[in-house]
Amino acid sequence: MIYLGLGSNIGNKLSFIKSAEEEIAKLKDTKVLRSSSVYRTEPWGIKSQKEFLNSVLEIESNSGPEELLKELKEIEIVLGRKNREKWFEREIDIDILFYGDMKITNSIVNIPHPEIQNRKFVLVPLCELNPGFIHPELNCSMESLLNNTKDNSEVIKIQGNTD
Repeated sequence: MIYLGLGSNIGNKLSFIKSAEEEIAKLKDTKVLRSSSVYRTEPWGIKSQKEFLNSVLEIESNSGPEELLKELKEIEIVLGRKNREKWFEREIDIDILFYGDMKITNSIVNIPHPEIQNRKFVLVPLCELNPGFIHPELNCSMESLLNNTKDNSEVIKIQGNTD
């Protein structure tokens, strides 16, 4: 299973999330299996910005991790993402959270995403989709990571899953 994190906090946030999901579904050799509910979340990193909407997609893809990431970054650009400093507001952000049980760190990708265990806005939708999924580096389930995260930010479901 491949899990992607989607986030937006500028403009029509829900539309950006839905459009990203639609564009990902159009990728060659890629299939969206399930999507989590959409959650309203506090900003992470830089707090003095608008709230985010976040969700997680479960996909299958025949593209390798580097190629998939390239395709996802192209979708961000097509949907109107502007280059800004790290953790600043964004129209759409698409991250590869997990690519099966792969562990890859190079100049292009870092999988699993290194901050999953510290981000409730990722853990809550991941747990909705697959609470028993085991983090390949930490050897803990998503449910266990959520129960033990030090992130106490508010994550509120605003819309059910989009399946």
